Amino acid sequence: MSTVLVVDDSLSELELVSSYLRKSGHTVIMATDAKEALNKAIEQKPDVVVTDLVMPGMNGLELCRSLKTHDHTKKTPIVACTSKTQDIDRFWAMKQGIDVYVTKPFTQEQITNAVKYSLGK
Repeated sequence: MSTVLVVDDSLSELELVSSYLRKSGHTVIMATDAKEALNKAIEQKPDVVVTDLVMPGMNGLELCRSLKTHDHTKKTPIVACTSKTQDIDRFWAMKQGIDVYVTKPFTQEQITNAVKYSLGK
């Protein structure tokens, strides 16, 4: 299948999303913050990035903007997996380059379908 970079500062959320994706046959790379994720994305070139938006330091939208401006990652699809549920949050994330927006709590099916959809775009 594909390689997915999962980014979340919550270890339990990171493990949950990663386990769902592994069960679906994906190879998973994990990062606990956006700066680590940016470096891993540039070095390892995942097929898709799944990121939380609310993280200390560089947040998920800043990560998205950085990925979209780098030559090696500008075409990499990005899935937001976040607790931000307002329509304005979704709108702003899409304007920043998020391809698919999933809100917490989520199901295994929602995460795997979001990754599948982002890869098919």
